[in-house]
Amino acid sequence: MTKILCVEDSDDNLFMLHRRLSRAGFEVKVATNGAEGVEWAKSYRPDLIVMDLRLPGIDGWEATRRLKAQPETKHIPIIVLTAETSKKSRDEAIAAGCDDFQLKPIDFGALVEKIHSLVGKSAES
Repeated sequence: MTKILCVEDSDDNLFMLHRRLSRAGFEVKVATNGAEGVEWAKSYRPDLIVMDLRLPGIDGWEATRRLKAQPETKHIPIIVLTAETSKKSRDEAIAAGCDDFQLKPIDFGALVEKIHSLVGKSAES
């Protein structure tokens, strides 16, 4: 079963993501801030991370940079899921190392397709 770590500070978004991803057949773990997300990624070893950008403490940009800088987590695909619509936010997320950038509100079908695509690519590497 594909393991996904969702890093999101909104309880409503976390509930929805956890419920819908679980129903889609994924094993889901949640973190509510960037520091917790980085730590969970090291121990949980997810197949993919869904990362919000606006997080308390360590934001999603910095959490992504830290994950991509560590040998044990650098291979994990990261999908940024955010309400940040600016080109600058997207460019900074890509520069930090995210593998895909999806806007909120969430197109769940597109998100699941992207998860399958990235997890498949990761498994081939």
